[in-house]
Amino acid sequence: MVTCRKEKPPTEGKEAVFLRRKITLVRAIALAVGTMVGSGIFISPKAVLKNSGTVGTSLLVWLACGILSLFGALSYADLGTTITKSGGHYIYLLETLGPLPAFLRLWAEFIMIRPANMAVVSLAFGRYLIEPFFTPCHVPILAVKLITTTGITLVIALNCWSVSWSANIQTVLTALKLVTVGLIIVPGMMALGNGHFENFQNSFDIDLLTLDKLPLAFYSGMFAYGGWFYINFVTEEIINPKRNIPLAVFISLTIVTVCYILMNVSYYAVLTPQEILNSDAVAVSFADNVFKSISSVLPILVALSCFGALNGGIFAASRMLFAAAREGQWPALFSMIHLERHTPLPALILMLPLIYLMVSIGDLYGLLNFYSFSRWFFIGLATLGLMIHRYRYPEIPRPFKVPIFIPLVFTIACFFIVGTSLYSDPVNTSIGCAVTLSGLPVYYLVVQKSRIPSCCTSKFNSMAVKLQILMKVAHQDVQTY
Repeated sequence: MVTCRKEKPPTEGKEAVFLRRKITLVRAIALAVGTMVGSGIFISPKAVLKNSGTVGTSLLVWLACGILSLFGALSYADLGTTITKSGGHYIYLLETLGPLPAFLRLWAEFIMIRPANMAVVSLAFGRYLIEPFFTPCHVPILAVKLITTTGITLVIALNCWSVSWSANIQTVLTALKLVTVGLIIVPGMMALGNGHFENFQNSFDIDLLTLDKLPLAFYSGMFAYGGWFYINFVTEEIINPKRNIPLAVFISLTIVTVCYILMNVSYYAVLTPQEILNSDAVAVSFADNVFKSISSVLPILVALSCFGALNGGIFAASRMLFAAAREGQWPALFSMIHLERHTPLPALILMLPLIYLMVSIGDLYGLLNFYSFSRWFFIGLATLGLMIHRYRYPEIPRPFKVPIFIPLVFTIACFFIVGTSLYSDPVNTSIGCAVTLSGLPVYYLVVQKSRIPSCCTSKFNSMAVKLQILMKVAHQDVQTY
């Protein structure tokens, strides 16, 4: 991989340059809950119902996704307390299966998965924020995209400015989104208490069941739970990670699973299945039925919830790029930290252009299926790597060790969903596979052994040094793992 010269701007008289441990247990839980409870639970119910066919099956999908996510999170807690580097999926693949799978995961993450995921969340943010101002008219898509782009830019700027500010805002927004969740759950439970069970009749109608589309229902459900793995992206910044990582993942998954089941029950208690299928924003339709006089408040709260998920996702994902550059699989500039702010500035800025591109595409459900193949394939590989790592190195101390059946079940489930998606949605899945495999020539031409002409290398290095000076960044001075 082409790297910039490891020169540092003068740092005499300044603090050591490294990412501080500022993530407490509460902040870790807020990061996980805040990224899971984002746009997913407000946009995925429609896709889960559409692809599962019946109300009862959709609720079982939500429960199954919660259990599978808990298995995955516990497996990652095992990995995170054994392999103490930041970087999440990437670093676990690198340490367990080798450099090629790790690079392909990195390539897919920043060419496809991360931009598409952030685009889905941010488009939901833009739609929910602006929709109350256009009711009952249709929201102009250009207005949604303008609001979306502004939100993305603001989140990136916030993360570039301060780790503490990002973490504190994440905690506040997580508390606020739990209030939003309560505003959905309580009216739904009250409706059930008043005898509104009509939408639950024939919940498992065989004629409506769509087994061929069921993997896509799991994709949408797992997307809503996506975020449990972000804690492992910031391992080096968590205080007492051997204790706090397992605690954070277990507490956060329990909270989110209970909330998601109750929220879906509430949706069905108030809205008919057809109303959910006809809605682009289920929470808005719910608010229109329940909070007629203040129906515009809930969508704004949902938008803030999406903003929190966007903030948490960008905060964590930048650390993967940072870790990859530190390992030599990405240009060294992206492993540098701002001298004063102690934030991974170059890694954060790199994410902007492709997120903007995905936002311009703008199809929520197409984007969701597009990147889900690669995301769950590589997560399944990471938990497979956990089992292989245990077999190869049984003597390595493991502060938190899960029973082997947990990563085994999770790995099989990931590969099953990924495999059957080739049948359910061959176009988007094939595109996702092709984008991932496009990283192979990059790996062999640039990463494994650089075959770039020396004249191009020198120009790149010169540009990298200029950017380093412009952004006031340097390599970390202290090893944090």
